[in-house]
Amino acid sequence: MGDSITHGVSSGAVFRTELSWPALVARSIGANLTVPTYRGPIDGLPLNLEALLRIFQERYGDTLKGLEKISLPLYLHRLLDQNEDYWERGDGSADPRTDRRYENLGIYGWDIRDALSYTKARARAKVRASVPTDDFTGFKPDNDNDIAAWSVLAPFADAAAQLDAATSLGRDQGIGTLVVVLGANNALQVVTRKKVVWSGPDFADLDRKGAFTVWNPAHFLVEYTELVRAVRKIVAARVILATVPHVTVAPIAFGVNPDDPGNKWMPGSRYFPYYTDPWIAEKDFDPARDRHITHQEARAVDSAIDQYNATIVAAVADARREGRDWYVLDLCGVLDGLAYRRFRMDEAAAAANNWRPLALPPAIADLDARFFRSGPHGRTQGGLFGLDAVHPTTCGYGIIADAVLTVLAGAGVSTKPLDFAALRSKDTLNSKPPALFEEVLGLLSPFLSRLVR
Repeated sequence: MGDSITHGVSSGAVFRTELSWPALVARSIGANLTVPTYRGPIDGLPLNLEALLRIFQERYGDTLKGLEKISLPLYLHRLLDQNEDYWERGDGSADPRTDRRYENLGIYGWDIRDALSYTKARARAKVRASVPTDDFTGFKPDNDNDIAAWSVLAPFADAAAQLDAATSLGRDQGIGTLVVVLGANNALQVVTRKKVVWSGPDFADLDRKGAFTVWNPAHFLVEYTELVRAVRKIVAARVILATVPHVTVAPIAFGVNPDDPGNKWMPGSRYFPYYTDPWIAEKDFDPARDRHITHQEARAVDSAIDQYNATIVAAVADARREGRDWYVLDLCGVLDGLAYRRFRMDEAAAAANNWRPLALPPAIADLDARFFRSGPHGRTQGGLFGLDAVHPTTCGYGIIADAVLTVLAGAGVSTKPLDFAALRSKDTLNSKPPALFEEVLGLLSPFLSRLVR
């Protein structure tokens, strides 16, 4: 049960959910796990950036020539319009199937309040009330999040939210291990929107909470306490609660220093003076023009997440004192261990913060957590995060799955190690890097910051 990381989002869309971390874990313990699937003209919901690049490459080849640089944006608009039509008016707008209850209950975009209160009926009503529009500047279908939520919750009662669905699965068939990965979206919009808006008194209001990009730790405590209270009632042999990653580690938060390129705001610090969009070159960054948060804001958000995680760890400790078989999955520690520009490239910061790098399996040891880049000669950096700079690649999901398997092994569950070499061969972004990525990024980067809000 979780958000986009559990749902299986990569490079902007839910697709290839059979390679999501829950599916990888299930296969490694010899279990079957039913997962939702999403098709469409660009293979996924809402917008598969990798598939778009494959389509461009098939049409234009490995490089763009002359007038092709002019025709590509027009072709892109046509593809986006087809994708929008499919999900708003075509087959993708049909009622989802109700004959299969998914054991991966992840819903992208979900925060803790959504998991508690956002019901199937609400998602369905929003989809059906949506008036499709052909917006020239639109790049994803309207109400895509509600389409995804309805698809996951469809087999359950109208009044069922994500927590209720898990409760129903536990009551009807029992759950061996319930893994809860929620809380990242209580802070993630700080880096996707490059805007810090602390939660106010109406933080639990489904209609008003969208104005906030980060939850006050006291508000998070209220929400998570309610979540834990509900989880305690679910019939599960064991429960794993995941900590919340520091959102400023993801490459969508690109640290820059216009006065001293490549360096932090002071020696030994974790933080750059500003964090902006990763497609903006450091030399071109202008704080008066470009979206950004400051290092003071980044530090405050990371501090809030540390307090979120203290709440999560305390919930597990309380449960264990009562004899419950509960565990912590330190997802925050995993992501911190991959921090590239924050620590790996800065020995002073690594030493000052007692940084411990996460050892990667040999088959993926050449990949890193920077913004993915590739060209006609292959991948040039990154590889653990997809093209949306927020969600993992298949190899990145393997790292999460491996961390879950480590917790399960410690709990006495028989596990089989992941074959990272085989997993990498299935990771199309890394095994067949898009040749046109740099050229397309260069063409579209002037518009991206206005589109990605």
